[in-house]
Amino acid sequence: MTATGDPGPLAAYLRARRELVPPGAVGIPDTGNRRVAGLRREEVAFLAGVSSDYYVRLEQGRDRHPSEQVLLSIAGALQLDEEATAYLLQLAASPRIRRRRPRPEQAGDGIRTLINSWPLTPAYVHGTYMDVLAANPLAIALSPFNAPGHNSILAAFLEPELRALHSDWEEMTARIVPYLRSVAGPDTTDPRLVEIVGELSVRSDRFRRLWARQDVKHKATGTSRLQHPQVGTLTLHYEKLLIPGSPGQTLVTYHARPGSDSEERLSLLASLNGSTRTPAEDGRGEDRPERAAASSESSPEAGGHTG
Repeated sequence: MTATGDPGPLAAYLRARRELVPPGAVGIPDTGNRRVAGLRREEVAFLAGVSSDYYVRLEQGRDRHPSEQVLLSIAGALQLDEEATAYLLQLAASPRIRRRRPRPEQAGDGIRTLINSWPLTPAYVHGTYMDVLAANPLAIALSPFNAPGHNSILAAFLEPELRALHSDWEEMTARIVPYLRSVAGPDTTDPRLVEIVGELSVRSDRFRRLWARQDVKHKATGTSRLQHPQVGTLTLHYEKLLIPGSPGQTLVTYHARPGSDSEERLSLLASLNGSTRTPAEDGRGEDRPERAAASSESSPEAGGHTG
């Protein structure tokens, strides 16, 4: 344990996950007089084949570097899936030298050009801690919180407009917290992550409860159900793709099922917003508004282009 009394991230993770395992799930009868949530420490130790004293030392932060074999046994006792087990192993690894980023994260010119060439595909790029770095016009038409300068997880929990947009807000927020933990990795002391988690923990009871679970899940594909103020109900499928050569940056795209009502409504949203965007709005071309306006007047495709 550190001088400040902090048992460390490994200990916190073990305790959080232990409290989520119902005794019945591992064959332990629940007599109804248990005073702890989930499993007792000695029960985890028994299931993992380690001594109770040793497991207690792990949860108290007095032993921070157990062997991989011990960790895998504990992961089995706690019923961790493959991704959660990998996270557990990362937490127990030797501390890495933390290097501050030399400058704020920025999306590359190539990825900006790519997403802006997709007129009917909402797409944006977020950084390591879900700060939006770039977005195409249709992504911003879908939600103004997809614009650069916003943070996706802060908006998800703190912006009433985004909660109204997402018909599946409960499901969406239950996904996004484990996703943040997965992309952030085991170093929970990064100043930007501390800032985000601190603000959300103070302002959102739901975030605080979800973060305390210590769930880890990098869900790269799924479905979002939206109630858009301009075009109504949208069911969109999303993909999250890591960007090669840009550590921590992720490309997020949305698409509707071909031939569906959502595809038709997404096209309508593109046409409704195609003439309202200029390159300046994604943080580039601020000094060239005349050229953007001239382009929209002279090109028949530009009038409906939103990507």
